[in-house]
Amino acid sequence: MAHLESLLQRCSKLSHIKQLHAHLLVTGLFPISASFRSRLIELCAVASFGDLHYALAMFRSTPRSAAATNDWNAAIRGLAAGPEPAAALLLFAHEMLPLAPPRPDALTLSFAIRAAARLSALPPTRQLHSLLLRLGLAADVRLATTLLDAYAKATDLPSAHQVFSEMTLRDVATWNALISGLALSDRPPDALALFRRLSSSPDPSDPAPNDGTIVAALSACAQLGSLRDGAAVHDYARARGLDADVRVRNALLDMYAKCGAVDRAAAIFRATPEKSLVSYNAIIMGLALHGRGAEALHLFDEMLRSTDLEPDAVTYLAVLCGCTHAGLVDEGLRVFRSMRVRPTMKHYGSVVDLLGRAGRLTEAYGVVESMPFEPDVVLWQTLLGACRTHGEVDLAERVSQKLFEMGSNGCGNYVLLSNVYAANRRWSDVGRVREAMKSHDVKKIPGISTTEIEGVVHTFYNGDKEHERWREIYRALDEIGARIKALGYVPDTSNVLHDIGDEDKENALCQHSEKLALAFGLISTPVGAPIQVMKNLRICGDCHTVAKLISRAYDRVIIVRDLARFHRFEGGDCSCRDYW
Repeated sequence: MAHLESLLQRCSKLSHIKQLHAHLLVTGLFPISASFRSRLIELCAVASFGDLHYALAMFRSTPRSAAATNDWNAAIRGLAAGPEPAAALLLFAHEMLPLAPPRPDALTLSFAIRAAARLSALPPTRQLHSLLLRLGLAADVRLATTLLDAYAKATDLPSAHQVFSEMTLRDVATWNALISGLALSDRPPDALALFRRLSSSPDPSDPAPNDGTIVAALSACAQLGSLRDGAAVHDYARARGLDADVRVRNALLDMYAKCGAVDRAAAIFRATPEKSLVSYNAIIMGLALHGRGAEALHLFDEMLRSTDLEPDAVTYLAVLCGCTHAGLVDEGLRVFRSMRVRPTMKHYGSVVDLLGRAGRLTEAYGVVESMPFEPDVVLWQTLLGACRTHGEVDLAERVSQKLFEMGSNGCGNYVLLSNVYAANRRWSDVGRVREAMKSHDVKKIPGISTTEIEGVVHTFYNGDKEHERWREIYRALDEIGARIKALGYVPDTSNVLHDIGDEDKENALCQHSEKLALAFGLISTPVGAPIQVMKNLRICGDCHTVAKLISRAYDRVIIVRDLARFHRFEGGDCSCRDYW
């Protein structure tokens, strides 16, 4: 067997595995040598040069009476990591469990739970948890960590917390699953709180944060848009030498870009010696979202010219996004036509957005009709948004009909169509759309804006008077109105409901959530300090104009992160150059 062990270690191609398998079959050793057989199946199932289908064929050719636990583990592991993780659960639950023997061990459970985690599937996770307890494997730290990760990815955070609290020993991977799970489950404040708890823990039994912990914490900061917290995590990583890891540097790129500090992201990118494709994707997308499409395009071309890296679907999406937000129509079309990967719905959607923003609606509609697959709701909504921007009524009506035929009944469809009618002063049609919203019980998504002041996040709604300092905020709005009107501000009431008076329209505009957040920022920060606001919807034209004028009147840098991109207002101008 020694020479076979040597041959197994030297396998570096699928042809090597097949030759070794053939030798075992000819000599009659394949079904006999259980240990060697299972390692051969596992190598074929999980190695980069392997073939999962061939591995499963080897597994299936083994008589069930001869199959050992390790054979099942190899097959389940390969399926769990493959394109169809549900097949791993089926093999485990419907074929292995009914047999006795073999008995599943901790590895079997871990591979099955990983499959459930990849599927974000809660019922099988709970069933596997129950089986784990019955088999007496609850004390296995790695297995419990895998289970915790599965609960977190299935967004059952109470169960994840319960598993975490019941563990007598917690390694750093345990903390990282939970912190990452909180971040991915729309609970980034809780993720950061757990990171702070671990990083400042006086308990010597608690592990020290590693690069995975930093990546998870930075992800939470990116979601929050909290530059203050992100910089603090960066300082912690730098002090402990964790910022040299490429995964951490990529997470820093993403965090700084999503927190409005794209220049810091660019500096980290330039200082990274070994730039991966993820590094390029992160900085190109960061530049794109900040309206710096020409720089994003330059980096993309530089990557093609100066590295061996091959762009993937994410790279192309990032470049197209940059071209879209910067109005680089011809350049974006060039990138799309030169794609080296198969375009997805998102790539076609980016091209439709690119053409639609530029007013080339006929071409955008032509792209939709020429796609090799049926357009989805998001793509039609993208085209409807372009119709709103350019006041194209006929196409807007056709697109809206498509959306309603597809069963899309979201408020955004109605609002966009209503705005197209309002821009063309077709008030009876606006009223008809509003009546349709009422009859279908469609509620408009409220505008919400947040701003962070000294580590505290303040939330504002349109017309909000719940904040403890609301009277000061509204007095500040009055002062702002007077100062910007002196600079020539005229309220844009074109998309405000037509059946109220002009004064009421102006008041409705004045009380948009981002204006409330900006006013609070002005009265709560030192003179000259930048103000950052996050908005859950696309910033409206009037608020965009007001932000530009505030930046000029108060000599402030204002950064607004809305649903689609960043706007940096400074000296009366915006980084989007009024193209968004």
